[in-house]
Amino acid sequence: MPAPLSQTPDYCENCGAAIPPRAAACPECGADESTGWADTEAEDPDEDFDYDDFVAREFGEDKPEVIPHGLHWFWWLVGLGLIAALVLMWL
Repeated sequence: MPAPLSQTPDYCENCGAAIPPRAAACPECGADESTGWADTEAEDPDEDFDYDDFVAREFGEDKPEVIPHGLHWFWWLVGLGLIAALVLMWL
């Protein structure tokens, strides 16, 4: 049931978003009259996030070093063969 117009606050006490005059609930966090327009303060999920700990857990402390490899000798021969074929076609 929608909240009466007189009880709808201008701003949500939970997230601080502006609430339209005839809204039944906050468009951002969903707080409404039945939840007491959010009796509890909004929790920031990123507040206790430790990025360094996350990286250590996900990727490990000792990352193997990535060493790019050059082209295999076979592909060098294929490239030279193609260039030679093009040159011979033009002659």
